[in-house]
Amino acid sequence: MTLIVAALPISEVRGAIPLAVGVYGFSPLQAYLISVLGNLLPIIPLLLFLGPVSDRLRRFSFGDRFFTWLFARTRRKYIKDHENFGLTALAIFVAIPLPMTGAWTGCAIAFLLGFRFWPAFAAIAAGVLIAGVVVTATVVGVQSLLF
Repeated sequence: MTLIVAALPISEVRGAIPLAVGVYGFSPLQAYLISVLGNLLPIIPLLLFLGPVSDRLRRFSFGDRFFTWLFARTRRKYIKDHENFGLTALAIFVAIPLPMTGAWTGCAIAFLLGFRFWPAFAAIAAGVLIAGVVVTATVVGVQSLLF
């Protein structure tokens, strides 16, 4: 269950680690490893298939208008202000354990900004590893305060 919760777009490691430690009684290390693995699982399919799916949807006039608008807007707003940060910013964004800042959103950002597969995967994976450490440390800290 921890692996599945970690792979879901809303919960990711933020929900999986507290679940594993608090509900299932895993050690912090076990919770971290299972949750990070689960959160890394969807990254490869997302990075590989977001392009082909958007290409297929662009065959329809609505899809073409939407993706043309989305790509132009995202690249204009992001690259103009943040092009020097690139992959480091992506890793930091994914590492912040808040809603809408995880691996799934990181994959969407990497796709929209046209990052190549391996650099994007490395940045997102680094962010997941860092987020896992932050969440695990938080869970262990809260446990020590309460118990």
